[in-house]
Amino acid sequence: MLPDDQYTFLFTDIEGSTRLWESYPKEMPAALTQHDRLLRQALETHHGSIFKNIGDGMLAVFQDTGQAAAAAMQAQYDLSAAPWGITGPLHVRMAIHSGPAQVRQGDYFGPTLNRAARLLAAGYGGQILVSQAASRLLESHLPPKAALHDLGEKRLKDLNRPEHVYQLVAPDLPDQFPLLKTVDAYPNNLPCLLTSFIGREKEIANIKRLLEKTHDRQHAERLITLVGTGGTGKTRLSLQAAAESLEYFPEGVWLVELASISDPALVASTTASVFSLNQDPRRSPESILTAHIGTKRILVILDNCEHLIDACARLADELLRACPQLYILTSSREPLGIPGETILYVPSLSMPDLHQLPPDHLLAEYEAVRLFTERAQSVHPGFHLTPENAAVIAQVCYRLDGIPLAIELAAARANLLTVEQINERLKDRFRLLTVGSRVSLPRHQTLQALIDWSYDLLSEAERILLRRLAVFAGGWTLEAAERVCSGQGLDQAEVLELLAGLVNKSLVVADVEKSSQARYRYLETIQQYAFGHLLAANEVEDCRNRHLEYYVELAETGEGELYGPNQLLWFDLLEVDHDNLRLAMDWALESEQALAALRLPGALHYFWFVRGYFYEGVERSRIALERFAALPGTRQLSQARAKANIGAGFMAIWSVHDEIRAERQLVEGLELARELDDQRLIALALDFLAFVHVARQEYHQAGLQLLESLEIYRLLGDDNHAGRTQAFIGDTLYLDERLVEAKRYYEAGLNAFREAGNANYLTYATRRLGYVHLRLGEYDQARELFSESLQLNLVLKEQQGVASCLEAFANLALFRGELDRAAILYGAAEMVLDTYHTTLILVDNILWDRYLPQLRQTLGDEVFEGSWAVGYALTLDQAVAFAQETG
Repeated sequence: MLPDDQYTFLFTDIEGSTRLWESYPKEMPAALTQHDRLLRQALETHHGSIFKNIGDGMLAVFQDTGQAAAAAMQAQYDLSAAPWGITGPLHVRMAIHSGPAQVRQGDYFGPTLNRAARLLAAGYGGQILVSQAASRLLESHLPPKAALHDLGEKRLKDLNRPEHVYQLVAPDLPDQFPLLKTVDAYPNNLPCLLTSFIGREKEIANIKRLLEKTHDRQHAERLITLVGTGGTGKTRLSLQAAAESLEYFPEGVWLVELASISDPALVASTTASVFSLNQDPRRSPESILTAHIGTKRILVILDNCEHLIDACARLADELLRACPQLYILTSSREPLGIPGETILYVPSLSMPDLHQLPPDHLLAEYEAVRLFTERAQSVHPGFHLTPENAAVIAQVCYRLDGIPLAIELAAARANLLTVEQINERLKDRFRLLTVGSRVSLPRHQTLQALIDWSYDLLSEAERILLRRLAVFAGGWTLEAAERVCSGQGLDQAEVLELLAGLVNKSLVVADVEKSSQARYRYLETIQQYAFGHLLAANEVEDCRNRHLEYYVELAETGEGELYGPNQLLWFDLLEVDHDNLRLAMDWALESEQALAALRLPGALHYFWFVRGYFYEGVERSRIALERFAALPGTRQLSQARAKANIGAGFMAIWSVHDEIRAERQLVEGLELARELDDQRLIALALDFLAFVHVARQEYHQAGLQLLESLEIYRLLGDDNHAGRTQAFIGDTLYLDERLVEAKRYYEAGLNAFREAGNANYLTYATRRLGYVHLRLGEYDQARELFSESLQLNLVLKEQQGVASCLEAFANLALFRGELDRAAILYGAAEMVLDTYHTTLILVDNILWDRYLPQLRQTLGDEVFEGSWAVGYALTLDQAVAFAQETG
């Protein structure tokens, strides 16, 4: 028996399964069923535990290595004796390897399993391979008549340390196979690496797909460039993909390392030296290379091309044109830019979402977490991923952008610091991450040196743009970059091409599919690096000021668009730039720019309200208003102060339900607006101040203020806002039980919103009008209006409105006597409010407090709580579907 943390693994898979499925799609399911039955029977007979079925094979674990060997032999005997029909026999290769592993939720993790998979990949159908670790455990525990045939030391395709490989042989089992499919079986100069290769399964599969194309493919598919920022593991990925494709290049896979070459003229001769080709003064290195390669099927890896990009491009183009079976795989921080180049961008390692962390046992499935854990174990053997440190490891990986080199440098500190200490010190990551291997390239020894390498290759204009872009938070648009970063040595017309250059050099990430316009962003590591250069250039204040000016203008432009047909577009635009807007507000306060500090919250109050940031909006408004309360006011400053007060008061009464704060701020805003004789601000203040009176059930006073506001909007010719005020008047009338009058005002508002394309207020008016029909006993009309409001809220991504609609459907059920259904829907509405951290707006909150107690009293606490729990357990989609079911 093995020690507690040691296991023996038996891995299997079917040789040529893809071809079999393509040839016999109808017969293979039955064949695979028989295969699974025979394997399971053999494994379980010998006390093996199958922990994963991979479709064309199984992964099993044993506590006794002799039992693993016996299971493999029985499986091969049974497979060879079975009748297979038209598919012919399924030839299964097997590998046995022993070592430590971590166990989580019935699955196994760690380098031992990676090694077993590589050993399996070296074999052939019908063959049983055994690692050296497993062979030692088998020495005195071999099954009867079995023996181990020594195949010698082999380099498996993980490019890690060599493995001494044995073949398990027994009577009546085949024992003659071709040379193992290992690195040393094919001509190559691939290096032996000291650390395991982790993850990148999708990327390797994509590269192999391109490399394995037949020799008659056109030049267009024979040049592959791996592009990515420094430290993303382009070199390791290219080497691993090449190792796994060796059998497709019978005349060799050859690595050309260019990192230490500084003279472009040496690229061709360095490549020739890899093939041991002598120089000839009468011939160019390029002609020597083309003559040697000729029609050979060869793969050449040009590694680290970015500092020699033109020379590499010329050589690749010439060789590919002259050598029809040559493939070239390059790694670079920017493409070569020649015809026929296939560009594969190398992303960061997969990472969990910090906002929705999966269970601890699933974190190890993310590449970044696996890399950190394994590299930490190499310097601190007792290190393990545990429930206590899992979330912190995930945070470290996330803050390092999933960059493999950065993660490896951080993990190297695990022998000196706890994970919590590493995470804390990442605030100054360029000091912490300075412990790379002394034998690695100099730029790979520290994170600072890694990015310095890329920075040194930039033009002066690119360096200026790189550092100025660090002023943004969470990304930027081209227009923002042009406005904020130009001037003082950088012409606005240059920004597009310079930005494209930074994207091509993998220093900036372009997101072209996530919003209505292309956005750009830094990885956090590059952001910190670039901001350091911005500080050194003494440009922070100038850039912050231009950034502030741009985002004040964006917020005020967006404010006017949030009530019209483009409102969804503008809500999303402001959402995606919310971090920049926050940064602008912080800078306005820090730099004592009172006007900007007040204009921003005044312009953003409706965005904050709709997207659920009302608590943040109220607090930011309060800070700005208090900071500059005593400042003598120009007309412009007074307008900004009035608007900030009105916006904060609106959020305080509609969402935060703080009557006292709302009244104070709205009254102050109204007084300032009257002093300025700003009719639009007067009407805005009156609209929202009316709801302070609504909250106090002072409906007559509220109605008077709203009628005054309505008259102003009509004088201004603003039908859209007049419609909003009419809907608000409908609220006062509805709550005052004047249903017929309320209906008339709601319909007037609804028509105005349809005309203006104001979908947000259309959701409000349809829901409110639905309540009138509900109270009048017109349930079908109420259902139709509630459904329209719900669908609009879903489109607008307004979760607050979705919750209000679920409440409306609950009240519809209540009025129809469907009490259990009503309680379920109230529970679903509460679920939405909690899930999205939002709250009901004032009128819906009043209705909640009015009808819910009636429902609870009628049903009784126990029944009510049970139905409520059913609704609370629904997903959003389930709740929406349930609400719209016809009763």
